[in-house]
Amino acid sequence: MRRGNLFVISGPSGAGKGTLVARLLDVVPDAWVSVSATTRAPRDGEAEGVHYFFKSEDEFMRLAREGGLLEWARYAGNCYGTPRASVEEHMAAGDQVILEIDVQGAFQVREKMPSAHLVFIEPPSLEVLEQRLRGRGTEAEEAVKSRLDAAVVELSRKMEYDIRLVNDDLELALGELVAYVNEQADNPRG
Repeated sequence: MRRGNLFVISGPSGAGKGTLVARLLDVVPDAWVSVSATTRAPRDGEAEGVHYFFKSEDEFMRLAREGGLLEWARYAGNCYGTPRASVEEHMAAGDQVILEIDVQGAFQVREKMPSAHLVFIEPPSLEVLEQRLRGRGTEAEEAVKSRLDAAVVELSRKMEYDIRLVNDDLELALGELVAYVNEQADNPRG
């Protein structure tokens, strides 16, 4: 059995994190994406423990106070966080646990779990990132500008990560990510 690990994947919106994580799951059989807890109500079709762990505000804050969350933040009036117990259970079972979270959350995880592997996914340039964001055609101009401003801040912290992958060529970036995950999983250190 391979050794379980925690991989925190961060990077600017539009860098391709979601695509890389989805592809990683196809080629690394013991990879598992962590399920977040949230205080927002379930949407149609969402199942408890599959899409989210749905918590009341009181339950969520108690979990946070008692150290039951590796990281958490409030977005648009709702709380979102990573439950420590499910991450630890999957790691103990030898899984390669994947968290796709923002830079702020990544460093919260690093404080609580120093053994976590932080992976930063970056675009080849801010110009390419802007093209990708505009190419989606799903966001207003103000949202694109806001995401680009956030990207500058996120990119300023990339050197604090264990590994940085430039997602210019999807297959190349995927190969580098898979190699890194497998290298850590096969490493016998304890």
